[in-house]
Amino acid sequence: MADTWFSMHCDKIEEPVYVSEVVKDAANPNFQSFDLNMCGPLVSRSDNFTLKLWAKTTAMEEYMLLVELQLHLQSLQFLGKSLDSFHQPLPSNSVLFHFADGVYGNLTDLPPVWGPLPAKASKASDRNALPTSSYDALMRLANLEECIQDALITRDKLEAQISSILERNQKALAVTSEASRTRDKVALTKQAVVSERKQLRLTSKRKEELIVSLRARREAMARGRQTQERARSHLPDAQEKLRSSVKLLEKETEDSKGQIRRISEDLLAIYPIEPIRDKPLAFTIAGIALPNSNFTDIHRDAVAAALGYTAHLVYLLSFYLSVSMPYPINPYLSNSQIQDPVSVSLPQRTYPLYPVNVHYRFEYGVFLLNKNIEFLLNKQGIRVLDIRHTLPNLKYLLYVLTAGTAEIPARKAGGIRGLLPGRLTPSMSRRGSEDSVAYSESNLPRKMMSSLVKSNGDVALDKGKKSIPVLNTTSASQVA
Repeated sequence: MADTWFSMHCDKIEEPVYVSEVVKDAANPNFQSFDLNMCGPLVSRSDNFTLKLWAKTTAMEEYMLLVELQLHLQSLQFLGKSLDSFHQPLPSNSVLFHFADGVYGNLTDLPPVWGPLPAKASKASDRNALPTSSYDALMRLANLEECIQDALITRDKLEAQISSILERNQKALAVTSEASRTRDKVALTKQAVVSERKQLRLTSKRKEELIVSLRARREAMARGRQTQERARSHLPDAQEKLRSSVKLLEKETEDSKGQIRRISEDLLAIYPIEPIRDKPLAFTIAGIALPNSNFTDIHRDAVAAALGYTAHLVYLLSFYLSVSMPYPINPYLSNSQIQDPVSVSLPQRTYPLYPVNVHYRFEYGVFLLNKNIEFLLNKQGIRVLDIRHTLPNLKYLLYVLTAGTAEIPARKAGGIRGLLPGRLTPSMSRRGSEDSVAYSESNLPRKMMSSLVKSNGDVALDKGKKSIPVLNTTSASQVA
């Protein structure tokens, strides 16, 4: 890779007639095109010249003469209209010339050979071969040259006259130019005035809108200050009510926790969950064993009864804890069912909590029951380690709900629930509040357990002054 440039030289001229630009870092430099007509006919009509190519690499300080060619235009070889159709190899240091009619090159190192036209004809045959011009043609050429000279003289005279006229009328031309510039300036000024007037109208309209907006804001701020003053006068009473409400809320929260603890103790007494000896993570509910999601080689009736107790216990806990379960339970004890309204594209929504012939429906129902237990645990801030452990997770939930060192509060005293529809006297089906409290403290677990297995009966666990109805259960023989 080298930096290259070239120069062209003609005979009888000391200085080069053309010097090209320098092409940086190229092995095959491509130079720009140029025109020599401005150099006059001595150069533009010459058919031979000398080409010198200069080059310099990065290791050199000065340019050196790489190629010097004595070229005659008749000795150049025609390569084609363009180099796209030329596929033959070129010799080293060959120079290609792009003319208007195509590409030419010096492909050989032979000296240029050309035959100049003879100046005189020595023989008669040569005279016949090269006829000369006639007298008439020479006269017409002379007349044409005189006409050309006259035209050139006339052109010079016209140029002189036009210049003199312009010099004499320079002041008028200046005035005309100044008037034209003034007219243009006036037109621009008028356009600017129209634009500014339009902008002024828009600005005035915007100003009026801002004035109206500021007035409305001031009025609104005044009304706000008045409202603020009135609210500030009521602020001490509101703060006092807030403090009393916070204390009442804290007290009610503590009372509700105590009532939930008492209810959980009652539920544990109704549905005792006890571990099975020598079997880790194996529990019974109301004396019936329930496997942890492994229902191979089981007693169908016992598993159905245990799952019915479990479903009923979860059903009651959802009410007492005020938690809406994602999968609703229909607690029919041994025939309990659970629904899945969440999943998409299910063929049916209700699944049994007792063993059936289609085993996967039963296992999916147990899975939904375990998801409900997990949901209750999460609502209490408890993390579930294994969702398949049905009774262990439920036992842990009740253990957390019954945890505490304070004394378990007594049941809230009940009263008359109100007049039933169609009656003029209150219903006497409930006892008085004092008898109810005493009776519940002594006989609640036994009474609840016996009424739970009663045929075609219902159970109601009190939560404050409310009771939750329980759907009809199966007979005692079916539970057993």
